[in-house]
This record gives sequence, structure tokens and C-alpha cells, in this order.
Amino acid sequence: MAEKKPVKKKKKKTFADILLTIILLIAIGVFVFAAYNLYHIYTEYKKGTDEYNQIEQMAVTNRDPDELSEEAGGENQGPSLVAPMEIDFASLKAVNDDVIGWIYVEALGDVSYPIVKGEDNDTYLHMTYEKNYNFAGTIFIDYENSRDFSDCNTLVYGHNMKNGSMFGQLKKFSQDPETYKKSKYFWIFTPDKTYRYEIISAYTTGVNSDTYTLFKGPGQEFEDYLKTIVSRSEIETNAGDLDMMDKIVTLSTCTGNQSTRFVVQGRRCDELDVNQQ
Repeated sequence: MAEKKPVKKKKKKTFADILLTIILLIAIGVFVFAAYNLYHIYTEYKKGTDEYNQIEQMAVTNRDPDELSEEAGGENQGPSLVAPMEIDFASLKAVNDDVIGWIYVEALGDVSYPIVKGEDNDTYLHMTYEKNYNFAGTIFIDYENSRDFSDCNTLVYGHNMKNGSMFGQLKKFSQDPETYKKSKYFWIFTPDKTYRYEIISAYTTGVNSDTYTLFKGPGQEFEDYLKTIVSRSEIETNAGDLDMMDKIVTLSTCTGNQSTRFVVQGRRCDELDVNQQ
């Protein structure tokens, strides 16, 4: 007669076992949720970057560096400033009639985007140039500013994207002194004029600071403002003499701290007619 094998008793689950199982399930859930969020952020960034790359390919014609050198001066002629690119505003307006310009920062070659003006300062915070919802939004001027950059201080806003797009690279001016040494200029192209600006200040400021002051016109208040912003700069610039007739553009982006912003401010130093470029 065969011997019966002893029956193994099932181990009874303890409270500790149940707790560990719950913790494991929660950890898996958190991981899946985090992975989904990362994927969502990545796809949002890619959509925004792809859209603006396509817009740039459609509207921007970069000039050859050799061509720029030849046009800038020869043996029998003095130096002549030449814009580094041409912008097809007809094509841009066909996509979005709110376009008023294009910005290009020489030291940060990837900062090359259309500029719009909305009815308020919320419209383009998370709406792209083609009017799609996206974290990147669009570069835009303050709704109280003039469309032609004729104000004493024109405020230009852009997001500080983690992938470096939009105004995500502006902070390099304070993080790396070589950035300003590489080039201290940025350009703003409009349908009628092209303007070159010399960077005179770069610094972190409060979200409600007087950096964002809009002036009715030239005057002592604006002249005092110019001295103040130069004194705040975190980098050494060649600001030179400033006066109340100067035109300033303030590039502003977030810092990751809701109470502060990072700004790069430039003074208009050159103006070209579009038909002279």
C-alpha cells in the first residue's frame, strides 16, 4: 500500500504581505502615470518644435555668411550693415494675421521665431502660431504695446521651455559669459523695417518689477529707467551712453519660480528699410 504524502498547508497571508502587495501596486501605478506624463510632455515638445521648424523653413531665407562678408564692405567702400536673413511676411500672414515680426538672436541661433500681438496677454500663452494648443505657445508682445516696436519699451514674452525652444536659451547670457562675447545683438524683422538691437542688460527680476513699465513717450522717467536697468545687469555689457530717445526691447521669460522672470534687454542701434536689405 502506497504511503500518503503529507499535504502542505497553504501559508496564510499576513497583514505585512497584504501591505507589501498594495505598496507594489501603488508603485507600479505611479511609474505608469509618470511614464505617461513624460511621454505626453515629449510629444507636446516635439509637436511645437516641428511646427516652428516648418514655419521657419517656409518663411525664412538665411543669407550665406560669405555673401554677408562681401556686402558688408570691400576695398573701395565703407562697411554696410546687412540683415542675416529675409522674412516672407506674406506667407506668415496667410497662416496667422496676428504676426507683426520675427525675432532672431545671433548668439542663440535657435532663437528664431515669429512674433504676434494678441488682444490680451493670455491668448498666445499656450497657443502656437498655427493656433494649436501647446505648452510652447507663441512669442508675443504685450497687448498694450504698439505693433511697430515704436514704444520706448516693447515687452516681448516667450516660454522658458525645458528643451531649450522658444526663450529657453535666454538664460545662457547670465550662465555663460561667452554667450554675450559671441554676439551682443538680436534682430527684429517687421514687414516694413528691420531693426538690430544691442544687448545692454540681462538679469532676474520680480514678476511685478518696474522692468515691465510701459512709457507714454520719451522723458526723464524713461531716462532714469535706462540707468536702472543697466545697473541691474548680471553680465558686463558695453551699454555706452543711453538717452530718452532710445528704443528698448525687453525679452522676458519665466525662471521656474512663479515670482521671478529672466529678462534680456536691448537698445535699438540700427534700422534698415526692407527694400534696402
